[in-house]
Amino acid sequence: MSQKVYNWQIKRKMTYKYQETRPKKQVAWVFDTNKCIACQTCTMACKNAWTSGKGQEYMWWNSVETKPWGYYPLGYDVRILEMLGSQKWDGEKYAGKTIFESLPHGEEILGYIPDHDDYLYPNLGEDESSEPVSQGQYLKMPHQPWMFYLQRICNHCTYPACLAACPRKAIYKREEDGIVLIDQGRCRGYQECVRGCPYKKSFFRAYTGKSEKCISCYPAIENGVQTECVVNCIGKTRLFGYKSVWTNPREENPIDYLVHIKKIALPLYPQFGLEPNVYYIPPINVPDAFNKMLFGPGAKAAVQMYRKAYEDKKIIAALILMGCTDKIIHSFSVKGDLDSGFAFGYDEKGDEIISVPIKEPIIIRKSYDGERDVYRFSVT
Repeated sequence: MSQKVYNWQIKRKMTYKYQETRPKKQVAWVFDTNKCIACQTCTMACKNAWTSGKGQEYMWWNSVETKPWGYYPLGYDVRILEMLGSQKWDGEKYAGKTIFESLPHGEEILGYIPDHDDYLYPNLGEDESSEPVSQGQYLKMPHQPWMFYLQRICNHCTYPACLAACPRKAIYKREEDGIVLIDQGRCRGYQECVRGCPYKKSFFRAYTGKSEKCISCYPAIENGVQTECVVNCIGKTRLFGYKSVWTNPREENPIDYLVHIKKIALPLYPQFGLEPNVYYIPPINVPDAFNKMLFGPGAKAAVQMYRKAYEDKKIIAALILMGCTDKIIHSFSVKGDLDSGFAFGYDEKGDEIISVPIKEPIIIRKSYDGERDVYRFSVT
């Protein structure tokens, strides 16, 4: 029997199969799309760690897509949006239907199982812009032809579609941290989780007859270490931590500060209704309408805030701490001004684990070094 639960991302109650339950703390990620270069280091780190076995060849628990033409699997979001049909936002409140409220007859969730061929091209559309660059065009914001990189993993949702869809009750959400896992002993490979997840981050492994998905690298985080995709990101675009309940955010928590307090990091397709826990700083070079489709009505304000980030040294501090330690940052602070200050990260006990200068020092060397009697071609 369906329940009425509150989804803070769409600002209203919605229908969900189970009653509302929230963990004491929720695993969460913040991805900065403006810094990603699609090197796929995160993708290969995840592949090597978790999906290098037989029957997992096609699985990419982590993937980086080039929008607007990239998808994995093929057209996963376009197909769900088409199935939902025309919907609308009433200000910050979603006035349309979620995938739990737009059900075909005999189904519990609006969804589909991708075809085999949909998984064949994980790099489809990579580096392709929205349209050809015409002669005489020049750079302006937002760009005329545009593209950006979208990093995707399982969202470890508050209202997981995979969990609601599973007839075996093999999928569960951990009370202690909100990680969503599949019990391999209970799974019978019905693939209802694959059908139900609109982000298509649940995968069927024919070799074992079971479904598998991202496990949030829980052996690492249980020892205070961030996930593989985060610590291996060479662009320092990612931050992993724990998010507080939306009604009680902590300003000293970098995830809370970016998500709940400043609202500069937003969920992907909040209109689906799953309340995902991966948050994105929207790209600043993309038309507002496209950002709104992906990240909701707060996207335009988030872009404006990112462009003026240096007016808030705590935003800069939180962004600077991305990728600077493999340890989980539970709280942070900033001391000093933007020119000479430092960002500090602390563990769960409040002990300092990292300090980073807000502004990287620049040393200009003379072209001629008299002490060594050499000329330097690189003078900075």
